[in-house]
Amino acid sequence: MINLLLFPVLIPFLFATILLFFPKKVKAQRIMVTIGLLLSLISAIMLLIKVKTDGVQAITLGSWAPPFGITMTSDMISALLVTSSIIISLFVVWYSFTSIGEDREKAFYYPAILFMLTGVNGAFTTGDIFNMFVFFEVLLMSSYVLIVLGGEKVQLRESIKYILVNIVSSSLFVITVGYLYSVVGTLNMADISVKLATIGQSGIVTVIAVLFLVVFGIKGAIFPLFFWLPGSYAAPPLPVLTLFGALLTKVGVYAIMRTYTLFFTTDVGFTHELLMILSIITIVAGCIGALAYFDLKQIIIYNIVIAVGVILFGASTMNENGMLGSVFYLIHDILIKGALFLLIGIIIKITGTSDLRKMGGLMKRYPVLAWSYLIAAFGLAGIPPLSGFVGKLLIVQGGFEGEYLWQSIFILASSLIVLLSAIRIFIYAFWGEEKGVKDISIKTYRHLLAPTICLVIVTVLYGIGSEYLVPFMTDAATVLLDPSVYTDAVFGGVK
Repeated sequence: MINLLLFPVLIPFLFATILLFFPKKVKAQRIMVTIGLLLSLISAIMLLIKVKTDGVQAITLGSWAPPFGITMTSDMISALLVTSSIIISLFVVWYSFTSIGEDREKAFYYPAILFMLTGVNGAFTTGDIFNMFVFFEVLLMSSYVLIVLGGEKVQLRESIKYILVNIVSSSLFVITVGYLYSVVGTLNMADISVKLATIGQSGIVTVIAVLFLVVFGIKGAIFPLFFWLPGSYAAPPLPVLTLFGALLTKVGVYAIMRTYTLFFTTDVGFTHELLMILSIITIVAGCIGALAYFDLKQIIIYNIVIAVGVILFGASTMNENGMLGSVFYLIHDILIKGALFLLIGIIIKITGTSDLRKMGGLMKRYPVLAWSYLIAAFGLAGIPPLSGFVGKLLIVQGGFEGEYLWQSIFILASSLIVLLSAIRIFIYAFWGEEKGVKDISIKTYRHLLAPTICLVIVTVLYGIGSEYLVPFMTDAATVLLDPSVYTDAVFGGVK
């Protein structure tokens, strides 16, 4: 039963491999990718229940004793992120049936999504720092395929920047892992945690911690390393942008949270203070971008940057409420960004533009779309009782407890900027005189709206039902704050 933790990684990989053999048969591709994602979701939910009832699950491949074999570990934060990733992928695939176009569907679109999901889930589940690099490469190679799919000029231009940045980041990742290995002599994450704790505070360990922050900061888009993100994410088709926006930065954020709670806890006064300062500046940069643009995509993309800062601020406090809030907000952001990108995709489809100044009056003809967007916008800003409220409240509470008074007030103030940027879209697109409206068939509109509304409902339920999720989130925060829970599971061989 313990091998269940491999299923969310192996099932997408298996189905992606099968789909490579008949790329031109679109209907068969759609059926197979849906079956693959549903099976992955079932296995992820079963794994979530298993982790809740029996604690952290760990398996060392090849029957080697840890730390010598490659370890895969699933704790509550990992299981929650894996489940959320599959849910988003399922909605994006459903949305893609209508929006992506058959030419792209025939160009290995669905296998690329499943291979990317394999990399994402693998990165969340691995217990080996070098294997985290390997899974990063799997998801990046798949994202290279997705970002150029269709071969438009802007895609090709932005993809070059995206690939170059990630090549530099990946090279630095390998070098940093090499430095870490030279200090501790192991790649097993639980073993690294134990050995770094015995080494104690050391200058070289602090340098390695900062290098890891740079590596994962490029992936997670923290200041000043997010420069590549707005252009690269805006280039591909909207379903691809949704996947990127909802998932890829979160892998970087997860990696920072994992390493900064499991490994680098000996010099918190420097490393976590640096993380906090960067997270606050990241929020500032995201707020400026979200207000500066009149482009739908850019406004929501800069809101990704804001959310990254908020999540990492909570993690940097290293107290229970801050960490609990970070976990809540991390899952919320995956779901809400997915919903918002799908919503603006419909708006762009109807108006034929992503420029706010060229649209208006959609409320009269598309009221359901308007109210769905408004609910999602309120969720993004953290209006109670929607999904962003609980996470942000706990993060601010954690900030006050850690005596970070002005930073916590700033986090609250940033919510107003987020709300302003989201409401600006609502006012420009849905109010006033009708303009920029193209005729799209009712059938197409409904097919795009169905997965979008379902995902908005999921985000609403996540907010309203947050009290039922507290035990899961508390387990996740406990593992992050107490590394011994993680290390004991790996070395104790939980059965």
